[in-house]
Amino acid sequence: MTMAQTVAAAAAGSAKGDEDKYDGAALLKDIKLQQSLLNSNPSLRQRFDQAYKEKPESIGPQQFMTQFWENRVHLLRSHAVETSQGVGKYNVLAALKPQYVNGEKKMNLSKEQIHIIFAQHPLVRKAYNENVPRRSEDEFWSQFFGSRLLKKLKGEKINPDTDPIVPFLDKYLDLNVDTDPLQNQGAQELIVPHFLDVEGNEQNHSQRLGNRPDWTMRPNSYDKVPILRTLNRMSEKMMKDVPPADIVDRHAPVGMDEDTYKELQLRDLQRAEADNRVVLKVKDQGRLFAIGQGLHTSSSASTYAKRTPSQVLSTIHKDLNTISPGAALNLESAIGIDEDSSSDEESGSRKKARVGSKSTRTAATSEIVKAIKKRHTYDDDLLSSQDTVSNEQIAKLGVSRSVFDTLSMTHNTTVEFLHYFWAVYYSGDADRANEVARLVETLDKSLDRIKAVETTAELERTAKIDQLRKDNEAFTQRTGRRRKFDPNSMPGGAKAVNDIMTPLTRAIQSAIDQYRKALQEQMSQLPTS
Repeated sequence: MTMAQTVAAAAAGSAKGDEDKYDGAALLKDIKLQQSLLNSNPSLRQRFDQAYKEKPESIGPQQFMTQFWENRVHLLRSHAVETSQGVGKYNVLAALKPQYVNGEKKMNLSKEQIHIIFAQHPLVRKAYNENVPRRSEDEFWSQFFGSRLLKKLKGEKINPDTDPIVPFLDKYLDLNVDTDPLQNQGAQELIVPHFLDVEGNEQNHSQRLGNRPDWTMRPNSYDKVPILRTLNRMSEKMMKDVPPADIVDRHAPVGMDEDTYKELQLRDLQRAEADNRVVLKVKDQGRLFAIGQGLHTSSSASTYAKRTPSQVLSTIHKDLNTISPGAALNLESAIGIDEDSSSDEESGSRKKARVGSKSTRTAATSEIVKAIKKRHTYDDDLLSSQDTVSNEQIAKLGVSRSVFDTLSMTHNTTVEFLHYFWAVYYSGDADRANEVARLVETLDKSLDRIKAVETTAELERTAKIDQLRKDNEAFTQRTGRRRKFDPNSMPGGAKAVNDIMTPLTRAIQSAIDQYRKALQEQMSQLPTS
C-alpha cells in the first residue's frame, strides 16, 4: 500500500512540475529563457533595447524587465514549449538518397545517421561488427547501399535477376528481422488484442465458409507483403520512445477493461433512449421576437417599418399611372438622377441634398475612394503576411526607410511606457507616486520625439519638392514646355506621421490629463497652513 502511494505521489508530482514549468510566475523568473527569446527574435530585441535605453531613471533594471515581460508571458510560454521539444526519430534508410557525381553514385553518411541505422536495424549492426575489421568501412557502406539486404530492410521486393549479389551481406537475408535476437533483446511479451490479431482470430474462431477474406485480412508470410511489415515495424520503433497517452498499470489484469469494452460495443442497433429534454413552449412568438428589436434597427429601417403595406402599394400605383401605355420607363429619372443638374447650383442653394443628384453622387464617390486608399495604405494584405513593412508600403506613406524605422521604434517604446504608466497608476500604491510623475515626464518626452520625427519627415518632403522644382525648371529650359506641378499633392511629411501617430498622441494626452486631474484633486485635499 505504501509503495502504491509513493508511485502515485511521484506521478502527481511530475505532472505538477510540468504545469509549474509553464506558469507565468516561473517564466518571469527564468532569465535564460528571456535571453533565448530575445536572441531568436531580432524585432523584440530591438524594442527591448530601445525601451531600456529611454526608460526613466527611477525605474530599476529588474522592475523594467518584470513590466516588459508581464505583457509577453504568452511569448515566453510559446518559446519554452518550442525549446523543450526535440527532434523525433525518422526512417533513416528512406531518407537517404544517393548523389551522382560525374556519373558515379556516392552516398554521404554522417555519424548521427550511422548511429540511427544501427539503432533501427540491429541486423546492419551485426553485419558491420562481423565484416568491418576485415573490410574497409567505405567498402562496407558502398556495398550495403546496393545490396539485397537494403531492399529487404526497406520492404522492397528482391528481384533475383537484376539485383546484384553481395556474398558477405546476402547471408543475412535468411535472418528474420522481426525475430532477430539483437533486436528483441530485453523486449517484453507483446500482447495484441483479439480484435486486432488476425492470426489469433483464425486459430480461435476459424471461418471456412462463405467468401474468402481480403488478402489484407489473411495472415501471410513475410515474402508476400514485405512493405506492410516493414512500415509497421518502423512505426513501432519510432513510437516506442513516445510517452503513451493512456498509461496502463503493468500489474493490471491482461485484457480489455470495462471502459474500452463500452467504447467498442456496437450501439447503433440498440433502442434510442427517451428524450428527456425540457420542451420550451412559447405562447406568443411575436412578442418574443419583438423584444429589443428597435435597439438594433437603423433609422431607415425603422422609417420603413412605420409604413403600412397599403400605403406602399398606393404609392407604387400612382407612379405606375404616370407612365403612358407602351412607353419605356427611365430608371434614372425614377430614382431621381438628374445628369443636367449642376454641382455649383446645388451647393449654392440651401435645399436639402437630394438622393441621385450630382453633388450627392460626387460626395459619395470621393468618400468611397478615400476610404479605399486609407484601407489600402494602413491595412494592406501584404502587411498581414509579412513581419516587416515592405518598401512599397513605405513609398505609399511618402517617407524614407530611415524615417519609418525611427517612427516605428518611437511608437513601440511609447506604447511600452503607456502600459507601464497605467500599471503603476492603477496599482494604488502611494509609495509609487514619484514613479508615476517620472513616467509622465517620459510621456512628455515621447511627444517631443514624435514631433522630432514629424520635423525630419517634413524636411525630407521639402527637399523632395525643391528637387522636383529644379527638375521641372531644367525640363522647361531644355524643351520649352512647362509641366504641371502641385506641391500639395506630394505625400509624406508631417501630415503622414501625424496620421499614423494621432491615436497614440491622443492616448498620451489622455493619460497626462488624467494624471494632472488626479494630482489637482489630491493637492486640493491637503490642509492649508
